[in-house]
Amino acid sequence: MKKLILGATGSIGSSLAKKVIADGGEVHLVGRDESSLSELASELNSTFTTCDVLEENFSDKIFNDLGETPINGLAYCVGSIDLKPIKMTKKSDYMQSFNLNLISATEIIRRALNSLKQNKGSIVLFSTVAVRRGFTNHSIVSSAKGAIEGLTLSLAAELAPNIRVNCIAPSISKSKIANFILKNEKMAESIAKMHPLKRVGEGSDSASVANFLLSDNSSWITGQILGVDGGRSSLT
Repeated sequence: MKKLILGATGSIGSSLAKKVIADGGEVHLVGRDESSLSELASELNSTFTTCDVLEENFSDKIFNDLGETPINGLAYCVGSIDLKPIKMTKKSDYMQSFNLNLISATEIIRRALNSLKQNKGSIVLFSTVAVRRGFTNHSIVSSAKGAIEGLTLSLAAELAPNIRVNCIAPSISKSKIANFILKNEKMAESIAKMHPLKRVGEGSDSASVANFLLSDNSSWITGQILGVDGGRSSLT
């Protein structure tokens, strides 16, 4: 059986894939960048699918590649950081963010449902600390990720006892999508000091928790929103 990881070339997705493999598991990787994806798949000796989750019926391509391979884990490590003051936003900003973060997550979950149910699987979704904490200019991403948290609780109730559903809510971590913020050294230092643990996150921080949630070690955990945020959501 395999763990299906979407957003596999991101800092969290790639770290998660490596942790699953290190623990003796198998993965099927999904991402947009074929070059990075094939390189990672080669390193891990894993199967992969190149596609964009914003494409219509993207899940068809994934499951055509998977064939009859059963899956017992799904991690939707796809995200965005869309920062704008409300007065500069457009309807399309919210629609695109919801399509990327929420709607595509529901599509792949629907498609994977039977296999996950048969194999007592686990689903891991991703939110953001900005849902619990109010940050300026975050209305686009916080709205979409807030919907993910609602989806997590709803599906955890609906799919129990056969499928567990949990969500990780990270604070800002070193990644390609956060590089436009963290590339400024002074800004990165300032953000690090906002966290009680005095650093920004690494992809491996959230990946370690995701790996735990996908494993049988978390077999009595479902419907949880876990902050992997250096304490920022509750201690500052």
